[in-house]
Amino acid sequence: MRPFRRLRPSGTSGTPGTSGIPGVPGAPGMPRRRVPLRWKIAALASATAFLVVAAVGVLVHVWTAQDIRSRAEAEAFNSVYSAMDIYRRTGTLMGGAALDPADLPRRLRQPSGDERYTAYDASTYGNVGPSFWSAQRTGGPGSPVLAYRVNMSTELHTLFRLDVTMAVASLIVLVAATPLTVYGAGLLARRLRRVSETAGRISAGDLDARTGPTKGGDEVADIAATVDLMADSLGRRLRTERRFTADVAHELRTPVGGLLVAADLLPPGETEDLVRARVRDLRGLVEDLLEISRLDAGAEHPVRARVPLGAVVAEAVTRTGLDTSLTDTDTGQTVETDPRRLERIVSNLVVNAHRHGGAPVQVTVEGRTVVVRDHGPGFPSDLLLHGPRRFHTGAAERGSGHGLGLTIALGQARLLGAELRLDNAPDGGAVATLRLPA
Repeated sequence: MRPFRRLRPSGTSGTPGTSGIPGVPGAPGMPRRRVPLRWKIAALASATAFLVVAAVGVLVHVWTAQDIRSRAEAEAFNSVYSAMDIYRRTGTLMGGAALDPADLPRRLRQPSGDERYTAYDASTYGNVGPSFWSAQRTGGPGSPVLAYRVNMSTELHTLFRLDVTMAVASLIVLVAATPLTVYGAGLLARRLRRVSETAGRISAGDLDARTGPTKGGDEVADIAATVDLMADSLGRRLRTERRFTADVAHELRTPVGGLLVAADLLPPGETEDLVRARVRDLRGLVEDLLEISRLDAGAEHPVRARVPLGAVVAEAVTRTGLDTSLTDTDTGQTVETDPRRLERIVSNLVVNAHRHGGAPVQVTVEGRTVVVRDHGPGFPSDLLLHGPRRFHTGAAERGSGHGLGLTIALGQARLLGAELRLDNAPDGGAVATLRLPA
């Protein structure tokens, strides 16, 4: 047979929670690339702490640098005033003052009038600079300029040491806080994982799964309580549905038996054949409903025996009475399973292929795998996405039916621990693959 792409419909046996769609994370054969929540929270907390520390460090640096410049400017301005007073009274220069110094900034060499001016000089000479200058003319135009310089190298070096100290302290705090953040995030992640596992079990069909009481009165506890309430509500609804299905099937069994007896009393003819056919269909529907109710209630238990797989499949195909080709590539293969339930699965798949698909219908037995393929329109996308549903055939063009055949096949496969996959072949047609457990 030609290779085909496999899809796992929702509800088939396998890993709960997988999407079953190629290219979507969680699909069979695609590795999940997940980053644990604790590392995301720890990374976010560390990044936030780093940004806060960086912002505080920048603010402290800018404020301190501005304060150093403001104090240096004020000192230079006041020192020129004192130096000018001494110079005019005594004709001498106080320490740090100079007349027309060579390294005086150009914008201070020609001060106007008797005003004092300041200027910032970013240049450095050895251990001198950056500096703040203040200058004032000693007399009228053309007189010398008295200047005073305040060296800020010491204060700026202190600022540099402050920056280094803050950086080291911040790194120490981050190194110490990160493990605590990871630990705290791990507590939250474990609680969320517990809720997620419970939801996964409920999705897989375990309606008795519950998260139970969780520590803390936060949003995680609310989510856990909501999941438990959802499971309770879902369980009640499903139990009600199952009881209704079982009751209806049991109640219908007696009148259907009476109809069969009454049909035998009809005179031979077209009317009798028509009534008998409809009564047989009705009896088959009732038997299917009873079988589904027993599967839902967990009342079915397989009776296992080691049997030749090819022979069991051939018997199931023959019992359908439909024109189906059978290919057994491994005639000596034996499996330990319930042969009656295996026949039921295969016959349902073959009947479904003939009823909703198109000829030719082919059955292939290879190892522990049974493949049933038709050449019709294929399974509807809704069925591939959500799995078979009762009384839902998926598409009008797939013919008549109650949608119970695939549902029963799926339930019996679960009971046997087998895997049933539904897919469409690339060149058209539906493909059902039953893989029995080793």
